[in-house]
Amino acid sequence: MATEKKAFVLRISPETLKELERWAQEEFRSVNGQIEFILHDALRKRKKSVRRDDAEKDTAEAN
Repeated sequence: MATEKKAFVLRISPETLKELERWAQEEFRSVNGQIEFILHDALRKRKKSVRRDDAEKDTAEAN
């Protein structure tokens, strides 16, 4: 089953777009693919951080 993707408008400064284009080219991705990669990675890291924070809270409350 194919995942449906939602399109949206992104306002971005020309300088940031140029940097994204360079970065994407270095990693053999489209700019869109690079943005998706960056967002996915950031969300994954955030989830890990939230879980770690929750675990630390649970430990502190148990003591």
